[in-house]
Amino acid sequence: MEQYHSLVREVLENGVEKKDRTGVGTISIFGTQRKYDLRKGFPLLTTKKVRFDGILYELLWFLRGSTNINDDLAQHTPIWNAWAAADGELGPVYGYQWRKWEKFTSDGNGGYVKSYIDQIQQAIDTIKKNPDSRRIIVSAWNVADIDRMKLPPCHAFFQFYVVNGRLDLQLYQRSADVALGVPFNIASYAALLMMVAQECNLEPGIFTHTLGDTHIYLNHVEGLKKQLERTEFPLPVLKIAKKPFWDLKYEDFILENYQHHPFIKFEVAV
Repeated sequence: MEQYHSLVREVLENGVEKKDRTGVGTISIFGTQRKYDLRKGFPLLTTKKVRFDGILYELLWFLRGSTNINDDLAQHTPIWNAWAAADGELGPVYGYQWRKWEKFTSDGNGGYVKSYIDQIQQAIDTIKKNPDSRRIIVSAWNVADIDRMKLPPCHAFFQFYVVNGRLDLQLYQRSADVALGVPFNIASYAALLMMVAQECNLEPGIFTHTLGDTHIYLNHVEGLKKQLERTEFPLPVLKIAKKPFWDLKYEDFILENYQHHPFIKFEVAV
C-alpha cells in the first residue's frame, strides 16, 4: 500500500490550507490518482487496523439499494448515523442511485410513468454481452436528486473496463478524506471489483482511484504522520464464495492473513 502512503505524503508536502463545510479545516490538493493491482493482494491498509467488516457491510447495504440506517446491514456502519433523519432515512443516496435510478417515460396520454434502472445489473449484463463497451458506467451523482440527499455522494461514479480476460475498475471521487474515507473506499471498490469479476468469469485486475479534492483534516495530521512511521505488512487475501452475485452475503467473504498495526483514531468531520 505504498500508493496510499505516497498519497498522504503528497498532500502533507504540497497541500494548501483551506476552509471547508465542516469548519475543521483541511490541507488540500486537487486531482490525484493511484492504482492498486488486485493480483498482488487485497488493498487493505496494514499500517493501521481497518475494519473490513464495516466496509463489507456498507458495500452490501449499498448493493441492497437501501438508504436507511435502520437496515440490518447498516447497523454495522454507524458512520452514517450523523447524517440520517429522525426516521433513519438518508434520502436517495448510493444504494438508491445504483439500484433504482428513476426513469420517466410517456404514458401516451400526456402523462408520465416512473420506472427504475438497476445500474449494477445493467453493468454486469453489459460486461457479459458487450465487454468492449466504453459505457459501462455506474453513477451516484444524480443532479436532480442532490437536494434530497442528506449527504451528496463523494465517490461519484465508476467505470468498468475489460481487457485480455481481466476486469478493471476506475472510480472518480469528488471529495476524498485521506485519513478516514480513502482507505474504506479503496477496499470497498476492490471488493466490488472482485465480486463483479467473479460473476463475469474474469480475473480481477486494476482498481484506479481518481480523486478530486484530496484533503487531510487538520486534526488528522499528527495521526497520519505517526502512521507513516510504521512498517508495512504483506497485503491480505480476500476470498469470495463461488455464488451468483446477488446471492453473496457477509459470511461468503473471508479475509485471510490480515496483519496490521494498532488502530489510529481519527475524528469524523460532519
